[in-house]
Amino acid sequence: MTARILLSSLLLAASLAACAGPPRSHPTYGQELDRLTADCTARGGILAPISGAQSGRPQTDYVCEIRGGTSRLTRGN
Repeated sequence: MTARILLSSLLLAASLAACAGPPRSHPTYGQELDRLTADCTARGGILAPISGAQSGRPQTDYVCEIRGGTSRLTRGN
């Protein structure tokens, strides 16, 4: 075996080993929706569905509506 083939084989094996980690758990749709609802409520808003949005991802299917109250704009004197 030549050094080039040996080196290529070692690099391939190392890259495959790096990808073969433990499986990652992703939150379910309901868990993500609950988190978004809590975040929106904490900001003083209401989580509302976007018309026609059905992506399967609550981040893109809902919007946090914050109404009334505060504004970042201030009047200058």
